[in-house]
Amino acid sequence: MSDLENIKIVARRFAEARDWEQFHSPKNLAMALSVEAAELLEIFQWLTEQQSERLSEETRARVLDEIADVQVYLVRLADRLQVDIAAAVAQKMEKNEAKYPVDLVRGSARKYSEY
Repeated sequence: MSDLENIKIVARRFAEARDWEQFHSPKNLAMALSVEAAELLEIFQWLTEQQSERLSEETRARVLDEIADVQVYLVRLADRLQVDIAAAVAQKMEKNEAKYPVDLVRGSARKYSEY
């Protein structure tokens, strides 16, 4: 069983035990995911590049919590929509390979529409 599958089962059981399935519509889960991603972003908002790579233990602990929150909501959303995250990622990476050929983008941050 994959790590994502384990997370899905644990998160589903957690929600079911609390009768939260009624609140976990795809719309609500997508909004919650966005909020948690914003909370992660807020931690880094005013840090320099260098500071963002050398977090204090306290800040790192906050980052870990927010990353976990983002992951749980993403997995819950995928579960509710019956999406296989690993398969979706594999499919998207194939598209990215075509959009961003190594010979055109190596070392460049340009978007695919710029070349």
